[in-house]
Amino acid sequence: MDFVFHILFPALIGVFLWAAYTIVRRTRERRAAWESGLTAQARVVRAWVTVQMVNDVARRTQWHEYDFTTADGVAVRFKEAGGPTGRKAGDETLVYYAGDEPDKATASDPEPGKDMFRTGMGLVITGVGVVGLTSVMIQYW
Repeated sequence: MDFVFHILFPALIGVFLWAAYTIVRRTRERRAAWESGLTAQARVVRAWVTVQMVNDVARRTQWHEYDFTTADGVAVRFKEAGGPTGRKAGDETLVYYAGDEPDKATASDPEPGKDMFRTGMGLVITGVGVVGLTSVMIQYW
């Protein structure tokens, strides 16, 4: 039982904190790409779907790999989860990128309000996980 409270719970707290950091980092990358004002026409190189079974329910994630050239002439290729399911290899779309990090581009349309709501919900969920695990650990000790 000590393993659960001394090793597993702290490891899970670390996973929650890493998830929160990742959520905030990707939100900042998308916001920087949208606010930079730099856009380019990109070609969809590859499109695929991953399926993850969670409690006997399939969770489908649409992935796209894009290829574009920046205004400076730098060729960039990046992958992004989400996006329209109808987008397939060979299609062209507009991508937003920041000049200093074009590999952190996004092909999603600017939706800052929706993006901040999703970020907030993700942080609430991870925060509840950290607080819940911490309170159980404190009660055990």
